[in-house]
Amino acid sequence: MAAPVVRLRDVTKSYGVGAARTQVLRGVSLDIEAGELVALVGQSGSGKSTLLNIVGGLDQPDSGEVEVLGIDTIKAGDAKRAQLRNQSIGFVFQAFNLMDHLTCLGNVTIPASFSNVPKKDIEERGREAMRRVGLADFAHRKPSELSGGQKQRVAIARALAMDPAVLFFDEPTSALDPLMSQEIIGVIRQLRRDNVTMLCVTHDLNLAQGISERAIFLDEGVVHAEDSIERLFGDHEDPRIREFFRQGNGPR
Repeated sequence: MAAPVVRLRDVTKSYGVGAARTQVLRGVSLDIEAGELVALVGQSGSGKSTLLNIVGGLDQPDSGEVEVLGIDTIKAGDAKRAQLRNQSIGFVFQAFNLMDHLTCLGNVTIPASFSNVPKKDIEERGREAMRRVGLADFAHRKPSELSGGQKQRVAIARALAMDPAVLFFDEPTSALDPLMSQEIIGVIRQLRRDNVTMLCVTHDLNLAQGISERAIFLDEGVVHAEDSIERLFGDHEDPRIREFFRQGNGPR
């Protein structure tokens, strides 16, 4: 049996010192298998983004074990972590982070231009990535000409251009209206059909329900539930999850 693409065991993380110290993660363990799409859900401030940064090698835990694609990212040095991020991990954030002076294709090909991808292949990779998100005809447009949903699709294409082994989303629809959010749900669903391994952090259970079969509920840095979408989204026995729905985060 193949090892999980992502493996966490008893991960802890805190910030600050003394009386100002805040415990953000409290012994988190989880696995993500190849080709799986997992939604990590919870309120703002529950530790979701901190966990994503640790999995992606952007931050280090205080204790625990973190393995991504078989690499121990705690023991790996900065150079090895940077190589892993550049070659094997794609990130999509809530802010599109597009450069307005570049075309959409120019934005998509930025990561490849700073890698060992042959120059003759960079544009081809960028165009293929844009095709995968449904923007094949937008290569020469500027970000200012796009809707919010289209900008986020360009950001996804930028992540896909490096053909990552795993793709991480951090609140990909939080800056979008419901109609534009549906665009992103459609793109993620297609990537799921393509067996792309993904972890999506969100406080929006509508997004989680629209894209995933398994969800992990994080609250105050602790995993309180890890189950199928159907069971997690039902009348769950955990009061934290029921409260999450009562506050309007559940499916509409």
